[in-house]
Amino acid sequence: MPELPDVTVYVERIAERVVGTRLEKVRLASPFVLRSVNPTISEANGKAVRKVRRLGKRIIVELDDDLALVIHLMVSGRFRWLEPGGKIPGKIGLAAFDFEKGSLILTEASSKKRASIHLVRGSLEEHERGGLEVESSTLDQFVAAMTRENHTLKRSLTDPTILSGIGNAYSDEILHRAKLSPMKQTSQMAAADWKTLRDATLAILREWTDVLRKESEDRFPENVTAFREGMAVHGRYGKPCPVCGAPVQRIIYADNETNYCAKCQTGGKLLADRSLSRLLKADWPRTLEEMEEKRPAVQRSPNPERSTRVPRKRP
Repeated sequence: MPELPDVTVYVERIAERVVGTRLEKVRLASPFVLRSVNPTISEANGKAVRKVRRLGKRIIVELDDDLALVIHLMVSGRFRWLEPGGKIPGKIGLAAFDFEKGSLILTEASSKKRASIHLVRGSLEEHERGGLEVESSTLDQFVAAMTRENHTLKRSLTDPTILSGIGNAYSDEILHRAKLSPMKQTSQMAAADWKTLRDATLAILREWTDVLRKESEDRFPENVTAFREGMAVHGRYGKPCPVCGAPVQRIIYADNETNYCAKCQTGGKLLADRSLSRLLKADWPRTLEEMEEKRPAVQRSPNPERSTRVPRKRP
């Protein structure tokens, strides 16, 4: 699934091409990708693009008339930039957004059609998950968000209602950099651990965003993948850890996979799937959709510009 660094670079490269121009037409190859009916998708045609931005892992294309396209790539959704009127690929093509200088093509190389498009007028509250933007947060805010509920570090890093934009791949890299076990509970963290984890989170997100920016300096990003050369542990099961040389280990549960180095992160202890099945079942959503669609409970205050977030109660 494209995460914060990937989505950030997508946003930047799309914005370079379309901000200030008009969205001439939206073409849908799959009716299932459109998840909203009012306003109708045809109302986006002819509207000028004011801004392109990120909202968690979603890409927001702001248009005239208070309209916004909300695009969620989920696991396998990707973009291509083609010549104006470019053909939508037959098997994997979902939609095309036609502009004067080119067409932005949305594809999904999976039989599980999870990617989605919404056209929204006005508030985007329905698509906000409430996760903290780590880059603009303080250490105290980071700790407060991560300790609002007691979960494993892996779960808390990837929960969109806790932190914004981090998923399976970069959470593995963050925990490896911080030398922390993915199964450590947030309630067990010392003050020094929190600083180490936040520093690692900021460093990993910044480093990989810079790498991806450099890769796409003179072209539209095409090789958007969760498995990249240069990653320390994610997708490297059985390969040597770049720090200590020990083989990278993994835990698999439902749609989730965690990669880690036992020597660097768990004091040499192997985290066997069978012994952790009960913990994982209690702490991880069964599917990626369940994680991504989870919404924070929000209690409205009398002041419409302020709201108080109420922690969810676990069943």
